[in-house]
Amino acid sequence: MAKTTNLYIRLEPELKEQAELVLSQLGIPMSNAVNMFLKQVVMQRGIPFDIKLPIKKPVEVADLTEKELNAELEKGYADIAQGNIKSVDKAFLDIRRDYGI
Repeated sequence: MAKTTNLYIRLEPELKEQAELVLSQLGIPMSNAVNMFLKQVVMQRGIPFDIKLPIKKPVEVADLTEKELNAELEKGYADIAQGNIKSVDKAFLDIRRDYGI
């Protein structure tokens, strides 16, 4: 049997429960999942997945106050005045790409 060592980490209890639920459905104990992750870190010489800032979601007009809506409209007017415009086709292509639709 290989030598082992203990690893103590702090997690949010809800995150731990959710991860354990998924892992149990896969038949993988938490310790094995952590071991697999760390092996991938070593093999790939870094985090084995992309770490990115979340995509900014579009503004929901219904959720804005009148003041916030006016501020968003002013940003749009300023963009138009500065020539920061694109075709409708390009805009929809960008939306589909950015939001995976």
